[in-house]
Amino acid sequence: MNRVAIIGNGSWATALAKLFLNNTTGINWYVRKPEDISYFKEFSNNPRYLTSVEFDISKINFFDSLSDSLKTADYIVLAIPSAFLHDVMSSIDKKDLEGKMLFSAIKGIVPQNNLIVGEYLHKVYNVPLQNIGVITGPCHAEEVALEKLSYLTIASLNTDSAKKISGLLNCRYLSSTVSDDIYGTEYSAVLKNVVAVAGGICHGLGYGDNFLAVLVSNAIQEIKRFVDVVHPINRDINASAYLGDLLVTAYSQFSRNRMFGTMLGKGYSVKQAQLEMNMIAEGYYAVKCVYEINKSYKVHMPITEAVYHIIYQKRDVRKEISQLTKLLS
Repeated sequence: MNRVAIIGNGSWATALAKLFLNNTTGINWYVRKPEDISYFKEFSNNPRYLTSVEFDISKINFFDSLSDSLKTADYIVLAIPSAFLHDVMSSIDKKDLEGKMLFSAIKGIVPQNNLIVGEYLHKVYNVPLQNIGVITGPCHAEEVALEKLSYLTIASLNTDSAKKISGLLNCRYLSSTVSDDIYGTEYSAVLKNVVAVAGGICHGLGYGDNFLAVLVSNAIQEIKRFVDVVHPINRDINASAYLGDLLVTAYSQFSRNRMFGTMLGKGYSVKQAQLEMNMIAEGYYAVKCVYEINKSYKVHMPITEAVYHIIYQKRDVRKEISQLTKLLS
């Protein structure tokens, strides 16, 4: 059986490990800190995230060396914050990825290059597009841990590999579908985090569900405008990978991007919100990258621009959202 290597040990990486172990004889798992590996081996759970999930440690080969974790793996699943990907990957050589199939479960843009993860792998590490895939929602790690019914979309130009990963993830409480839209699904996964930050800001300011519904309905149109320009193919923006992922991130109690935005709306500074959360809100990095990328595309993106103005230009939150409300319909 083909072996999977999971890179990262955050909440989503932990949830994916739980899923893969349902259908495989074992996985490789890259965990950066040796002390976390020691804890895993002694107590059979992640010391930092989804701590209630217990693992059969006999089925896991732990590594604190990224290159070593890749050697016996056929499929590599990247599940670390996008802001750290460049530094983590710098420890390996392009040859370490030859012949491997890489799937990004990262819902962000690599800020050092302003590239979505698939483009980063292709342009920086010469990974063929046929060897790149995306694992996207709608899905929260916390609900996977609780074994609540969840859905994923596996996107790749290599449909055979996408189906293989889909089969390894499917179980009693998770169902996945296959897509060939590697650009649209990945950009949508990035943009929905930005929208969730906007939704949180509005919630923190005291706007209600009526307005949030308007914000989200305008947001899916904004996402469609952007992905249709960046990668114009025939896609159904109302499918789960796009609209579904947006909805769960904008509304869910588990959404760290919404939580981050809520703090900003309540008057926290960006730094205060980040320190209190102690988790990465991908929307913080993503909005700057998308804003920069869109300078060349010039897509009408009022929600993205409002979040950028608040976070990076330190504009008055209440005034910025008030102006945004006049642009929505």
